[in-house]
Order: sequence, then C-alpha cells, then structure tokens
Amino acid sequence: MRTDPWWKSAVVYQVYPRSFQDSDGDGIGDLQGIRSRLDHLERLGVDVVWLSPVYRSPQADNGYDISDYRDVDPVFGTLDDLDELTADLHARGMKLVMDLVVNHTSDEHPWFVESRSSPTSAKRDWYWWRPAREGYAPGEPGAEPTNWESFFSGPTWTLDEASGEYYLHLFHTKQPDLNWENPQVRQAVYDMMRWWLDRGVDGFRMDVINVVSKDPALPDGAPTHSGLGDGFPHYANGPRIHEFLAEMHREVFAGRTGEYLTVGEMPGVTWADAVLFTDPARAEVDMVFQFEHVGLDHGAGGKFDPVPLDLRTLKASLGRWQTELGERGWNSLYWDNHDQPRVVSRFGDDERFWRESATALATVLHLHRGTPYVFQGEELGMTNAPFAGVEDLRDVEALNHYAHALAQGREPDEVMHGIRAMGRDNARTPVQWDGSAQAGFTTGEPWLAVNPNHSWLNAAAQRDDPGSVLHHYRRLIELRHTLPVVADGDFRMLLAEHPHVYAYERTLDGTRLLVAANLSGETQAVEVDAAWAAGEVVSTNGVDAAFDDRLVLAPWAAVAVLLA
Repeated sequence: MRTDPWWKSAVVYQVYPRSFQDSDGDGIGDLQGIRSRLDHLERLGVDVVWLSPVYRSPQADNGYDISDYRDVDPVFGTLDDLDELTADLHARGMKLVMDLVVNHTSDEHPWFVESRSSPTSAKRDWYWWRPAREGYAPGEPGAEPTNWESFFSGPTWTLDEASGEYYLHLFHTKQPDLNWENPQVRQAVYDMMRWWLDRGVDGFRMDVINVVSKDPALPDGAPTHSGLGDGFPHYANGPRIHEFLAEMHREVFAGRTGEYLTVGEMPGVTWADAVLFTDPARAEVDMVFQFEHVGLDHGAGGKFDPVPLDLRTLKASLGRWQTELGERGWNSLYWDNHDQPRVVSRFGDDERFWRESATALATVLHLHRGTPYVFQGEELGMTNAPFAGVEDLRDVEALNHYAHALAQGREPDEVMHGIRAMGRDNARTPVQWDGSAQAGFTTGEPWLAVNPNHSWLNAAAQRDDPGSVLHHYRRLIELRHTLPVVADGDFRMLLAEHPHVYAYERTLDGTRLLVAANLSGETQAVEVDAAWAAGEVVSTNGVDAAFDDRLVLAPWAAVAVLLA
C-alpha cells in the first residue's frame, strides 16, 4: 500500500553512525559498517534511513559541529562511501535522509574562520557578533551581550580576544550560530542542500531548525535557577521562521521531480505552531519533531531532574497532537533518538517486564497517526547503560552539566543519578548485534563502552524468534504498510483518565482499529465497546489480553483489534 503523500505510510530508521557498525576496527562506526548491516534494515521493513551527521567535523558535539558541509569526515569514510550507501539503499527500495545542521557551524568552518578574522571581514555578518554589554569591559563577569544560558550550560556568548567582541552559540562554544538575517547565508545553505539532492539524497532532517530566526534585538531572558537567563522565547519560532522555511522550500524543492522528505526538529514547538509548519498549502516542511511528550518526566531542575511519568499526562499530550493536527498537519512519532534515553528504561520496566514493556510501548506509538521513527537498537529493546561514574561518559551535554552541578555544590552521586536516567550517552552505546566481546560492533575498543547486557540482548538472539522485540517491530511496520486505517485513519483517545491503560481508536471508511495497552505491572480490566470481542486481532505482544464482559489486560499486554 502507498499513500499520498508517500511518507504517511512510511517508517523511518535513524542511524547514529558512530555507534551503528565499525568496519575497520578503530572502535567508531562508519559508512562501510552501515552498508554491511543493510540486510537487518531490509528485513525490518523500514522505508527511510535518517543518517545523523557524517560531515567533516572536529567532533566537539559528535558531528553536529560541521566544518565542511560537502565532505565526509574521515572517521566515517569518504564521499564515495556515502554514494555507495545511497545506491545500496535505493537498490533495496529505501531512501536516505541526511541530517541538516544549519543553525550553527563548527568554529573551524571556513565561513567562521573568515568571519572571525576581522570585524571588517566580508563574512563578519554571517554570524552573530556583538560588543560587550554597555558599561562592561570585554571579559568581565556579566559583560556578555545578553544573559542567555546555553543548551550545554554556561553563557551563550564567547569572547573573541582578538576583536574584543563576543559571538553567539546556543550550544557548544565551538558551534557558533549562523545569522539567517543575512540573505547570503541562506543562499549558501540552499545551494548546499541542492548539491546533496543532486547527489541522490532524498531529503533532510533539519536540526533545531525553528531557532534560526532570532529576535534581532537579542533581549535578555528571564533569570533561571542557574543565574543566567532563558533566551528561548527570543530565538525559538522567531519573527521570520515561516518566511525562511517557505523560502527554503521554494529555492530547494519546488519544481524538483522525485519523492523527498523534510522533517523539522523544533524544540518548544506547540501543536498550533506545527499546524502552520506542516500545512501542505503553506509548503514549509512535511512534518515536525516535537518534544512535548519527552519533557513530561523532567522536574523543576530540568532534564537531569527526572520525575515519575503520569500516564494520563502523556495521553493528554499525545492525544492533543493527534487531534489538533487533524487533516492539515503531520507529526513524527518517536520514543527514542540520539538525544533521548532508552524508552524501555524510561517509560517501561527493563527489570521485571523488559520484553513486554518494550513491545507494549512500541505498539502504542506505531499505530498512532503520524510517521514513526525507530532509533537504532530500539527495535531490539536496548536499555539504558549502567554508567558507573563520569569517567564512563562521552557526551558534552552531560559532562558540562556534571561540572557545573559540582561547582554549585551538588554531590556527585546525586548528579550521576540524573545523568544515568536521562543522559544522551544512553542512546549512543553501540548497537548490540550479537553476544561476542564487543557485541559484534567492532574488533577494536569501542569509543563508548558496549552495554554489558549485550550477552543476551542482541540482534542475533532475536532474529529467528517470533516472540522477540525485533519481530514485533517488523509486524508493526507491516501493519502501517498494509492497513490504510493506520496511515490515514482518524484518531479518538479512549479511557483518557485511566492511570495505567493507553487505549485509542482509529477509523477510516467504516474500518475500526482498537489499540489498547496496559502500561503497568498489574493486571487491568477496562470497559470497551462489546463489539470489539468479534474483531480480528492484528497485533499482540504475546501477553494475555482477553475480552470478557470487559477487556482484561495482563501486565504490559498490548493488543490491536480490527473491525472491518
């Protein structure tokens, strides 16, 4: 089955190249390694591979700091390797989507090197340069042009000693922000995008694309617990963001033949914003990556202050996005990605009900309206890693948080508790292909330690097991490909106030699909329409689910029932 547009019935698989498969024994995944594992992706049934950055980079933020947009970093291979991967994917009926990181570059990108060379440089205005705050000398505490706090802790401004001016970086100090107010910057970006499409790439996942339009006044933000200010209201969904994305579509995609995918990663976006961004009539992006549902277990202290998830809150959030995007907008569906911890450890029960909770959570997500994303290893039920201490970490966000938290007087064990639960390294441990010494990922020493549970949790152990997490993901992907109601049906949340059961109904042209999952460790019995007892069970995770006078769900049972 193919829908119109094609991506409504598609499933995307995210590859984080550094951790997917190493082909040369240096402990870092690479493009030839990815090519060697395409049988796994083909058997899984995915339609699109989203490749996290493989561009030339100093790797200050694992490739999200790009120094050359038109070359591959030697750690991953060559442009020829990437062309071969693209051809291999196309030959297997899959598309390739590249990560597009254009809010910022590396400070080693020639554009920034030139911009930094002199205040009179022709590229000075390609980035955000500002003098010290009035009344302060450059370098003095509080002299930064604004009080904004970086996503990676500390100020968003770094002093350039040579010129006495500061440059803006919402992320790492080595990731200066491009100034999209400058039309030359935008045209350079569009030209680069066209170059990749001409090379055979099928679209882009656009990293933090809704922060490229900033309030040119750069006003201070409201103070936060860190002592710095929250600049988010002044740079997210800024005054020209819709203009910029519409221009990008016109300049890069309009009139081009072929099937392409554009995904806007948009922190802080609301459903109302998303309707505008993804309304086909506006021609901006096909779908958004939003973060509302993955912020629900963040405490007052932010992401590293986790709190228990209230399922009713999760249902309210996801249900609202389903309803409000309606027929105009489109959403990405995900639990895991390279920035999130593993869902089976986060929202599931990876100790008592590992397989059951991994498959229940997958069922709930994949049968919603939207395009599902599978992050590498998620289809195996990979879990968070048992990081002993800070020496086990590699992620700049976690390392900066740890240093800042200790400087504020917090205890190391307390800080590590939050990092173990929510740190990005959880998603970045190597894919667990088999039970051998390094999980089949490398013959060398991996850049980040393999999770010790790979001895039993691995692809080889699940490949021919019909009850495995892997087989369950295959079946869910097959349902999206074969049941029109999954791709195109309307959505109605059921049992919205039930604290443990997630249930909803999809409908299309007289066809009804019930999806129900018990997301708890205790048996639950709920009232549903008696007609469902006569339906066809099209998905089950192998846990008892029975229709009596009510639907009785054993711990972490998930079922999908079709009435046609």
